[in-house]
Amino acid sequence: MTSQGIYYLIRALVALVAIPFHECGHALAAWLLGDDTAKQQGRLSLNPFAHFDLLGTLCMVFAGVGWAKPVSTDPRNFKNPKWGMALTALAGPAANMLLAYVGMVVWKLMYYWAPVNDATIYIAMFLQYLVLMNVSLAVFNLIPVPPLDGSRILLVLLPRRIYFGLMKYERYIMIALLAAVWFGALDTPLYYLNNIVWELLGKGTGYIDKIAYSVYYAGLGTVV
Repeated sequence: MTSQGIYYLIRALVALVAIPFHECGHALAAWLLGDDTAKQQGRLSLNPFAHFDLLGTLCMVFAGVGWAKPVSTDPRNFKNPKWGMALTALAGPAANMLLAYVGMVVWKLMYYWAPVNDATIYIAMFLQYLVLMNVSLAVFNLIPVPPLDGSRILLVLLPRRIYFGLMKYERYIMIALLAAVWFGALDTPLYYLNNIVWELLGKGTGYIDKIAYSVYYAGLGTVV
């Protein structure tokens, strides 16, 4: 298999993990907050086939931007509909951030202590793309425009009249958003936002680096 083929295969495998984790995060939050609509529809699952939209998944793998089947919620089942919808929306990106953190922890452990061979090289590539895709999913979905998760979080901040007035134009805003992504208008802000998150993850896993350096210098008989 060519290097490009391996690249797309790894992206596909990462998508099999990242997208279900995101959607299951929504379903789990809704269920914990009192709405079992998604659970009844089989969306409280990490099974990729419960969440994938074929075209959206292909776009995710080959274009870097895609979508899954939306998770259904019924605001009437929440004790506080406004906060219930916002927290359910936030749970998807939060799930991706959790997975990115775990991925970086495992990648660092492998970097310092795993033997170097073909298997560990491919696993490390998978983990790197896992972190990359999950960070990208979290950051992109937190953009506060419909139909992204960030727009649902706006419900807490905006008056209902303004919020639902904005939702009337959701389809047109989505087309404009996809066009902005296609023409690269969001590349620069997303690049800087992704880098900020990467730095935060790096600092949050810095204890692994310290342990590795301590072990290394201890082996040399040096105190650090």
